[in-house]
Amino acid sequence: MSVRPQSLPPGLIALAVGAFGIGLTEFVIMGLLPEVAADFAVTEPVAGWLISGYALSVAVGGVALTAAVTRLPRKPVLLGLMVLFIIGNLLSAVAGDYAVMMAGRIVAALCHGAFFGIGAVVAAGLVAPARRAGAIAMMFAGLTIANVLGVPFGTFLGQHFGWRSTFWAITAIGVVALVGLALLIPGRDTASADRPAAGLRGELRAFTHSQVWLSLVITVLGFGGMFGAFTYIAYTLTEVSGFASSTVPWLLVLFGVGLFAGNLLGGRAADRSLSRTLVTVLAVLTLVLAGFALTATSPVLTIVSLVLMGGFGFATVPPLQMRIMHYAQQAPTLASGANIAAFNLGNALGAWIGGVTIAAGLGYTSPIWAGAALTLAGLVVLLGALRLARRGEPARTEADLVDTAA
Repeated sequence: MSVRPQSLPPGLIALAVGAFGIGLTEFVIMGLLPEVAADFAVTEPVAGWLISGYALSVAVGGVALTAAVTRLPRKPVLLGLMVLFIIGNLLSAVAGDYAVMMAGRIVAALCHGAFFGIGAVVAAGLVAPARRAGAIAMMFAGLTIANVLGVPFGTFLGQHFGWRSTFWAITAIGVVALVGLALLIPGRDTASADRPAAGLRGELRAFTHSQVWLSLVITVLGFGGMFGAFTYIAYTLTEVSGFASSTVPWLLVLFGVGLFAGNLLGGRAADRSLSRTLVTVLAVLTLVLAGFALTATSPVLTIVSLVLMGGFGFATVPPLQMRIMHYAQQAPTLASGANIAAFNLGNALGAWIGGVTIAAGLGYTSPIWAGAALTLAGLVVLLGALRLARRGEPARTEADLVDTAA
């Protein structure tokens, strides 16, 4: 069953705007590092900690902050998280030195994992059960649009009007999202209307289910493979495929288009059959990455591979998020936040392994091969998890995940 734009609950739009702002603040700094480093008189590696520090804070905040608010109603929590986001970006915009800038990045990052984790639960509660993966995809669409349109525009804005202007713009987006969440999100989402808050102990109990842990591992490996290949893509495009450096931003826009399409299509497919979608997407993504590594010397095939890598890479996101929410169904909030942290852990793992392969002298296609291996490992874990569930693991079986739209 597809999600028709005209039938979307307005609350999903507010969640998507929040996701857009968060995605923008995470990624736009990459294009502004030279200006930031020059302004604060720090080296490029030191400036790079504004990226790494953000990612580490997301991983910590996704679990710790979500755990701290499990007993609170979800709408006020989302509003509080967006206020935290606004404060963090405001600090970045007015930062007089590097330390304040880093503090702003950390504050903004703390809301990232919790917002997506709790937001995914809220988004799923705004629609009928057979459309929940599609609803999650609509929220994450804001993140993909941030990559396609927001990052190039934010970089342009920062380069022409000063990097602080970009963070002022992101702060304004945060205010818009805050107002939208306040007006459009129901006071009590339907996902939690039929049960009381589980509390921290109840949320932690979800982690006694082996399928929750397996889902986290699948997320780390399956998504980490794509991100590891993407981390060093500029070197692949220029040193292997022969593209000029000036064309890289436009090629990344094509990658972003793939992200956007894959996210929406992955959500729609997952609403029909979650397990089948995950198996198919991870298998095809492995083949796409391997094919990319083999044909990276061809500019035309590289463009095709870039779009497909983005498409199938982000098509994993809605079903991966939906899978862990399914197995933690009675207390999904903390597990959902943990899965957001797992995405970021996968990002770090994929980037690290890709860097190791380059340092070992294996060339600029080696991160893509490493990404294919990680994704294949994720597929193997998924197939093992499916087999374990079919053998009658307690409580819920993977059969419950198949044909959920029926």
